[in-house]
Amino acid sequence: MGWPIVIICILLASIFYLRMKARAEKDRREPDTGVAILDFGRAFPEEAIRAIHATADEKAYFVRLHDGKAGFMAAHGTHFVCHLIEAGKVNVSNAESGRGLKVHFTDFSYLDGVYEFVSPEIAAEVSLWLLGSFNPQSDFKAVPAG
Repeated sequence: MGWPIVIICILLASIFYLRMKARAEKDRREPDTGVAILDFGRAFPEEAIRAIHATADEKAYFVRLHDGKAGFMAAHGTHFVCHLIEAGKVNVSNAESGRGLKVHFTDFSYLDGVYEFVSPEIAAEVSLWLLGSFNPQSDFKAVPAG
């Protein structure tokens, strides 16, 4: 008489386990902007995020920081590899689709790739962030007019 109750409990426990496993796998496959912000904050606590844009597949995020610098995050499972872009350490060009950027990190080449965005406007804005993070220094002095 007790066996049917044991079998029903085992079936219910296995159904619960399979549902929780499926939910955990879904969370592992889909990076989240909130997790990206938290991971970047843990990696660089002194940097304040001003704006963030995800790629179309949400596997990478580009960050504009408060002082004109830029950052980058690439999803690896449920966490992100966070990178603070230093002046002169990134090369950017347009992707063939018009909605993406070809990015080459001179100090972290394993992050190189073509990053597609949902619109050309977002790609253009991110490219301006990356170019604006250079803060080029000039050796030329301004010549007064006159």
